[in-house]
Amino acid sequence: MNRFLSHATNRVDAKGRVSVPAPFRSVLQERQIQELYGFQDFVFPAISIGGPELMERFERQLGQLDAFSPEAHQMSLLVHGGGVFMKLDPEGRLMVTDFIRAFTGITTEVTFVGRADYFQLWQPRAFQDAQQAARLAHQRRSAPAT
Repeated sequence: MNRFLSHATNRVDAKGRVSVPAPFRSVLQERQIQELYGFQDFVFPAISIGGPELMERFERQLGQLDAFSPEAHQMSLLVHGGGVFMKLDPEGRLMVTDFIRAFTGITTEVTFVGRADYFQLWQPRAFQDAQQAARLAHQRRSAPAT
C-alpha cells in the first residue's frame, strides 16, 4: 500500500493534536517521509499534506513560468504563502494549528482524506458536502442524454 486512500475522522485532543490514521502513517513510513509540507488547497477548504516531493512538484511548475508574471506571483502566494512545514509527533499525531483551523473550520474533529500521493485535512461536514457535490456532478455528466 503506497497511496493515500479512503477517509477517516478522528477527534482533536485537549492539546490540539489529532492522530493520523494508521493506514496513512503506513504510507508515510513506506515512502520514508519524515518532513511534511502542508498547504491551503486551491479549491476546497482543506489543508493538503504530503512529503517534500509535493512542494517540489509545485516549484517545478513555478520554474516553468516567467518569474515576473502575475501567474507566477499568484502561484507562489498559494504554494509558499499558504504553506507550512509539519511533523508528526512520536505518537503519530499532528498539531491542529490556528493556520489549519482558520482555513478549514476544523474544531473538534478532523476528516483525513486520501488523495493518492498526498492527503487532506477537512472539517467533517465540509468533506461530506464536497464529496456529495462531486458525486452529483459526476452523475449529471455521465447520465445518458434524453
